[in-house]
Amino acid sequence: MYTSLVLIVDYNDRNRKLARDGLRSAGFPTIEAATAAEGIARASADLPDLILMDLRLPDLDGTEAIRVLKSEPRTERIPVVAMTALRLDANEAWLVGAGFAGSIAK
Repeated sequence: MYTSLVLIVDYNDRNRKLARDGLRSAGFPTIEAATAAEGIARASADLPDLILMDLRLPDLDGTEAIRVLKSEPRTERIPVVAMTALRLDANEAWLVGAGFAGSIAK
């Protein structure tokens, strides 16, 4: 069983459940947040090994949230993957420039 903790940050309950169920069935423990502020707080408190971050959140968008995470010593090294319904190329320069490790489609 994996011990890597994954933080799922998505405002949509169904999307969080889908990600949570898939990850847990693969043996990954998960924690969740519905807003960027909650996700930032959870990341700082729980220090997950990976963050799946929706790009469209109600309080801050994912790019603003990752700026905060990357500016904090406790969370700066946590890889963050953009999780979005938008069509994205995982190699797009702006994703990397914003600090994302990659992207996955919802």
